[in-house]
Amino acid sequence: MHTLEIGKYKFNSRLIVGSGKYPDFQTTRDATLASGSELITVAVRRVNITNPNEENLLDYFKDTDIKILPNSAGCFTAEEAISTFRLVREATGIDIIKLEVIGDAKKTLYPDVMETLKAAEVLYKDGFTIMAYTNDDPIMAKKLEDAGVHAVMPLAAPIGSGLGIQNRYNVAFVRDAVSVPVIVDAGVGTASDSSIAMELGADGVLTNTAIAQAQNPIQMAEAMKYAVQAGRLAYLSGRIPKKPYATASSPVDGLIQF
Repeated sequence: MHTLEIGKYKFNSRLIVGSGKYPDFQTTRDATLASGSELITVAVRRVNITNPNEENLLDYFKDTDIKILPNSAGCFTAEEAISTFRLVREATGIDIIKLEVIGDAKKTLYPDVMETLKAAEVLYKDGFTIMAYTNDDPIMAKKLEDAGVHAVMPLAAPIGSGLGIQNRYNVAFVRDAVSVPVIVDAGVGTASDSSIAMELGADGVLTNTAIAQAQNPIQMAEAMKYAVQAGRLAYLSGRIPKKPYATASSPVDGLIQF
């Protein structure tokens, strides 16, 4: 089913997982390994990956091929996001990032797309490989691509809501609007949501809460792995068109008449 290419990076898995809301780093590691993901996103303002003198998430993944994807959760301006990523790269050498600038911190955690666009333009010039969290607007997705982002990440629903994809048409519209990978991000509640996203043509799915807060995170992580694979395979296979009436499964030509 081919690799997922994001800028200069290539991944065999099309599932990206998060690191928040787990009880401890060991559970984070176990669920990530069960998911088959090769990329785990980390809110660098909340989870330690830069201070070697404190418990550090990086230590739990040193013996794996899983890459850390720093994100700018908790940033509310372009300037905050830019400064955050520059510091992270200086401390860790990591240059693939998930850019998110939040506009509504109280209810929806929706992105401030104008601040996101402003940050993307600067970070692209700085040489980062950028994955940008955005709304499900194909116009903004195209603007972000033009600004240099290497993947656009339209939300399915508010972060952590578990509502699943609320506007399937817009996911498809975003996919048609850009040539960079489209990673459905935020709002996934269970494995079937990931399959739907992939069947709509998304190149990948990012999920955190649906795994971390499941009753059995390890099993849910594995379910997400297979759901993404199944959805991608179904998309590549080409679904049948929807019809208002029944169509016989068996051919009627040559049917014996009584």
